[in-house]
Amino acid sequence: MMELLECKNLCKSYGEKEVLSNINLTLPRGKIVGLLGKNGMGKTTLLKIINDLLVPSSGEVLINGKRVGIESKKVISYLPERTYLDKTMTIRQALSFFEDFYDDFDIKKARRLLKDLDLYESQKISKMSKGMQEKLQLILVISRNAQLYILDEPLGGVDPATRDYILDTILNNFNEGASVIISTHLISDIERILDEVIFIDRGKIALVSDTDSLREKEKCSIDETFRRMFKC
Repeated sequence: MMELLECKNLCKSYGEKEVLSNINLTLPRGKIVGLLGKNGMGKTTLLKIINDLLVPSSGEVLINGKRVGIESKKVISYLPERTYLDKTMTIRQALSFFEDFYDDFDIKKARRLLKDLDLYESQKISKMSKGMQEKLQLILVISRNAQLYILDEPLGGVDPATRDYILDTILNNFNEGASVIISTHLISDIERILDEVIFIDRGKIALVSDTDSLREKEKCSIDETFRRMFKC
């Protein structure tokens, strides 16, 4: 079966500054993968290239064997690092917008998750806290029946209790055969749901491993392994 995602020799530079250097990755179906690195190490740049929001300086990204473009956007559900919601909308209008825009949007699932997180369709986005807006944005993204979910720092603005709920929601709500990439520096918070990890450092892949093998080899948590490797 064809890999869901392939990155081949990806490089990205801005003038003299090299942000990504020779990234080679494959991602099979049915995995939750942590893209882990300190801030400013190239995580967001890599995710934007996979999502066809940035063009690599060289190399290519394939989704289901085809180069990224219009077709790949139909199967990727992307949560950017910063909120992009139209603040003048109510939650109800945001749901309606997603339902119109994406054929794979499951509005029943979205309504169930809203209820669980104490959000109401009549709420105006401009009146919601940053954490509430992040919850809403995540609900919209994971309520699509996509093949690849790309979540860039999905837990930044939410409290620890909500983090656990969100992680369980991610774990229980992505389709069989789909995969999830979660970029974060909150490693200890998310490592329990990860199948595989990719450590990225200064634009290069430092390590790729399945989580069980890495814990067994290093005799410690993923968070601790990361801290030792990068002395942070």
